[in-house]
Amino acid sequence: MRDEEAEILLVGGTANRGQVVRVGDTVRRPQRPTSPATHALLRHLADVGFTGAPRFLGIDKLDREVLSYMPGTAVTPPFPEWALTDEALASVAALLRAYHRAVETFDSSPYVWPPSPPDAFSGELISHNDVNLDNVVFRGDHAVALIDFDLASPGSRIWDVAGAARLWAPLRPEHYIDDVRRARVLARFRLFVDGYGLAREDRQRLVEVIRQNHNWSYDLMGSAAANGHAGFSDYYASGALDRAAQTHQWYLDNGHVLRSALV
Repeated sequence: MRDEEAEILLVGGTANRGQVVRVGDTVRRPQRPTSPATHALLRHLADVGFTGAPRFLGIDKLDREVLSYMPGTAVTPPFPEWALTDEALASVAALLRAYHRAVETFDSSPYVWPPSPPDAFSGELISHNDVNLDNVVFRGDHAVALIDFDLASPGSRIWDVAGAARLWAPLRPEHYIDDVRRARVLARFRLFVDGYGLAREDRQRLVEVIRQNHNWSYDLMGSAAANGHAGFSDYYASGALDRAAQTHQWYLDNGHVLRSALV
């Protein structure tokens, strides 16, 4: 590690906005009270040969965590069309499945984690919990790595599938979709679930998990905003609460349609 190299600000994300930089072939990020757990997770992924996550390299002189830089492109607004293709979507599903296989042997019990999903969806494995578009690195049109494990905690496969499908399909009212995914959300939803290979017994309960995942995510962001987090405060000021309420109702009104898409 060479701390004297120039720092390049990395854009994308809200929680650590303006605080994540690239230094050479490393990334420097603020630490959190639960960082030791995240570092142990990343060490495990390296030990089992999973290449789709950064390596934890240590702590720098500014007390920031040092991670390996993952070459490629994260999907940030305005979303490029190559990132919204069916091929890109299928590769995200495959990457998430590979992560779950890599993490299933990790012993999470010695560590303190961020808030976990609801009890019904917690404890199976360490879920990423934030497979948003800007937390997936692509090379070409293929997803190769997950980044930003800050929210990772004891969760489950179905919880991660719900969150990822919700964001990538995306599952929300169509007037909130202004790109090539509009009018294709049901097909993309089915493609993601098929691509992941979700167990048959989980497919019909997935829609309810998606609704709970949506509410859980907005509760986390709301708590952060209430505690003065500038990025989430700005997000809420942009009308997030109204969008969240409309999307919640959309799930209630269209649950049967979403379930039918998976049959």
